[in-house]
Amino acid sequence: MAGFRRLSRTIDAVNGVIGRILAWVAVLLIVLGVINVVGRYLGAHLGMQLSSNAVLEAQTQAFNLIFLLGAAWLLMRGGHIRVDILYGRFGPRLREWVDLIGHVLILIPFSLTMMWLSWDYVMRSWTRLEVSPNPGGLPLYPIKTVILLAFLLLALQGLSEIIKRVDALRQIAAQSRPGTDPTDTAGPR
Repeated sequence: MAGFRRLSRTIDAVNGVIGRILAWVAVLLIVLGVINVVGRYLGAHLGMQLSSNAVLEAQTQAFNLIFLLGAAWLLMRGGHIRVDILYGRFGPRLREWVDLIGHVLILIPFSLTMMWLSWDYVMRSWTRLEVSPNPGGLPLYPIKTVILLAFLLLALQGLSEIIKRVDALRQIAAQSRPGTDPTDTAGPR
């Protein structure tokens, strides 16, 4: 189990770094929005075009990065929505089981399916080196690649969460057995 815990910590660390980077992307998103608005209104006042499609598309792509790559970080932080009407009433053991089953039966298959379905879409974009049809638009193939990366990170974070849930269920089971030490991870002797 120690190897799995180490793998879980590594996945969490990667998604933690991505989450911190995305915080700066959020700042960039705000700056791009301000540049766009100021350019549009100041340009209209001066009778000039100070805004551009590239700035608008950069703003959209920054939002896409936050939304797509932030999903795995949000899962790691426990920020995904649950049906709290029921979940909040469950005991710790049942909550761990619900999370474990949800990750195994829904999250992992969904993430792998989305990667499979997105593969051709992303590869077509790369073969054409797709660029936005708007004048002065940005390349689209890099941001489309983020779709695959996002679902890979989400699947990996799902694996990390599965490891944590199995570990938590083992600790709960150990605590319920009389005469066992839940902090003893050496296993049966």
